[in-house]
Amino acid sequence: MIPLPSMLPILDPRWHLFATVAQLGSLTRAADALNLPQSVISRQIGQLETQCGARLFRRTGRGVVLTDFGQTVQQRILPMIVAADQLADAILTTNGIPIGEVHVGLLPSSIPSFAGQLFRAARARFPKVRLHLVEGSSAQLEEWLAAGRLDLALLLREGEQPEPGAVCLRGMALDLIGPAGDAALAAGSISFEAMCDLPLILPAAPHVLRKRLDALARARGLQLAVAMEADTIALQKELAIAGAGYALVASLAQTAAVAADARLGAARIVQPELLRTIVLGTTQHRPHTLATRSVAQLIAALFAA
Repeated sequence: MIPLPSMLPILDPRWHLFATVAQLGSLTRAADALNLPQSVISRQIGQLETQCGARLFRRTGRGVVLTDFGQTVQQRILPMIVAADQLADAILTTNGIPIGEVHVGLLPSSIPSFAGQLFRAARARFPKVRLHLVEGSSAQLEEWLAAGRLDLALLLREGEQPEPGAVCLRGMALDLIGPAGDAALAAGSISFEAMCDLPLILPAAPHVLRKRLDALARARGLQLAVAMEADTIALQKELAIAGAGYALVASLAQTAAVAADARLGAARIVQPELLRTIVLGTTQHRPHTLATRSVAQLIAALFAA
């Protein structure tokens, strides 16, 4: 076996890049996660291979995989990267003050009521923390967490019981929205069975809400009357106002939407009541710092207030 260099420059960012490529199995996905051109990543991997005197990756039809030598390097280098990151955080935060960058993903429905609140609170409490806020759907945010592009993200879970260990921020019911004054919404609530008879504006499969609604309808011997598919709350709202059908939104989101737009009406879905939970997701791509832990605690406190 080719020996490893006696001194691996672990603080060299190229080794972090190597770890990202190894985890994602693709130069393209690594370039997206690191916001770097693929050519730069390819060139730096080549430099590492020259330094080591052996190939670290081999190409496949679907990306890249580690060579035997690359696997040996990965096993030795990952603990060093973790230790280096922890040391860097410890040096920066020896006085107990959070410092550094924290990347947070927010759901579109949370932007109006939460983005500004989070920014102001973080600036007041952690002046040396620099927040990077990103908007995306729950599926997008989860993908970015897995790729290491985000440290924290608000994620949606359908139902009352999210996965064990998840940090539950808030539970909410789903409402049906449509044009203001619509007769189907006049009672303030509507049964799931009655809702199935209405023209619905739903996200396309495999969206988790769509899968849940389809399964619930089948279990009850019902069929959803899908008039149109739209994948964002803003688009669903505008289509509902235009009379294209009725959309389902979380109660907190619809409250803000209805308050801001007199053209909208809403009714709570009952029998059964459909519940959704917002959880705080954290990346497993790298160790958490005092800054990321502090912002995570702040997010939980703001939701609890």
